[in-house]
Amino acid sequence: MQKISRRNLIAGALSLSAATVFAHRSCADPAKRETTSPTNKLHLGVPLTHSDWMLKPGIPRGPTGVHHMLDTCKACGWSNIYWRALDGGRALYRSKLLAPGGQWDADSYWSPQTDADRALFARFSGNMSDQKRKEILAKFAVLDYAHFDPLAEAVRYGHQIGLRIHAWATINEDDHGWGLISDFSRKHPEFRWRRRSGTAYHAQLSFAFEEVRKYKLAIIRELLDNYAIDGLFLDWIRTGDVRDNPQTDSAGVADSGYETPLIETFRKRFGIDPHDIPNGDNRWVLVRAEPQTIFMRAARDLARKYNRSLPIAALVAHPWQYRGLMDPIDGNLRGLLLDVESWARKHLIDSAVAAGYYRPGGSPENAYRALQKETHGLVDVWTYSWVPNTVQQFQQDADLARKVGAKEMLLWEADYIDDRPNAAELKAAMVKASNAT
Repeated sequence: MQKISRRNLIAGALSLSAATVFAHRSCADPAKRETTSPTNKLHLGVPLTHSDWMLKPGIPRGPTGVHHMLDTCKACGWSNIYWRALDGGRALYRSKLLAPGGQWDADSYWSPQTDADRALFARFSGNMSDQKRKEILAKFAVLDYAHFDPLAEAVRYGHQIGLRIHAWATINEDDHGWGLISDFSRKHPEFRWRRRSGTAYHAQLSFAFEEVRKYKLAIIRELLDNYAIDGLFLDWIRTGDVRDNPQTDSAGVADSGYETPLIETFRKRFGIDPHDIPNGDNRWVLVRAEPQTIFMRAARDLARKYNRSLPIAALVAHPWQYRGLMDPIDGNLRGLLLDVESWARKHLIDSAVAAGYYRPGGSPENAYRALQKETHGLVDVWTYSWVPNTVQQFQQDADLARKVGAKEMLLWEADYIDDRPNAAELKAAMVKASNAT
């Protein structure tokens, strides 16, 4: 049985539990560290959240804990490690821009203050006792990201043992559950998403505002300035406060983007108010997607100033995507306002992977092929799977990756392997697959 963790109770409750009813400066010398995959080799990549792994019993604090995590990754044959840099609006590294992670607000997912919020917590996390919630908060409270920098140690030690360490930035997330809101969002509620009704989201920042794009780009710059990362992994799936769900209308089209700059742009371009046309009108969808593309172009330009070969990967959606408790997401463009097709055509990304949450009709293969079609073969598309429970499950996932010609297989998420009673058997199978050519 999988042990309780913050992710199981938030991300898991929002996603996996619903699925049971039916995803120092970047100056690394590319000649010294490989950043692209040979065409005949399947690379295994894995996202890793330090704060989640630290919730498990017996994980030592400080560098020793980081070493355990990366030694485990190495023993699994995972060569690309996507080390999480942000949790909600807080930093999981030593940041001058963001408050340190670990310290939740007094009003948070783990300590809801109203009857409505307590009911929402119960809906997602069942009948968890007050004592259990206090224990989880206490474990987070001792994580001192203001002083210990796990990302710096991950880059140093990961490179020492031959791993590639990428910065995983949840770039579209300004809270998590709730209670990890960024200082920027707290200070600037005027820059948040707005629904068609005009109501503002609790935390989500809109890329329609230049100030927001500059703030988000400053986070990328801070990572590039201070860490010799091997790539950027930009996660566009995670989005803010769960109290804002659903974030789409009944057709799965984003119910956001009604910020003043976008409304004014649309009026000027088409001579009509977007409130007078359907939310899913293609013209309006495309206008709302433009700021995210502007940001991606700026991120690409910035990365190239540091290292022209630094790869950028994006975690995005697919036509069968859902959020929360099966709230539909109608793909990248309509559901998330992400013009991934343009990103590929304009060479703003090198790789893309579709998150592994599927409504009826969806599957890892369908999601892969949909994203491959959307990007016109212009970027590497990875398959998405989960850290396996059995060797047979892993072999099926690896066979799919080889069948579709993927260069990389992303396994979600690294710390799960510590929960597997058959971990040694799984590691042997994964190492064998990663060594095969």
